Amino acid sequence: MTTFILNDGPYDTERSYNGLRLAMAMAKANSPVQVFLMADAVACAVKNQNTPNGFYNIERMIKSLLRGGANVYA
Repeated sequence: MTTFILNDGPYDTERSYNGLRLAMAMAKANSPVQVFLMADAVACAVKNQNTPNGFYNIERMIKSLLRGGANVYA
């Protein structure tokens, strides 16, 4: 199992986006994944996010991971 620990907010930098993107790719390849959202990254799991122009919707990425069987902890 691969563990991702995210600390940055959903739209402050691209770190959380890139971590989630990698986690999604691994989950898609049937590799077990778990994601820990810590500190500002907890905001990645907030429902009904208002996504800034030019950004991917982090909430959708989290939902996709959950649908794929990944464990996400906040």
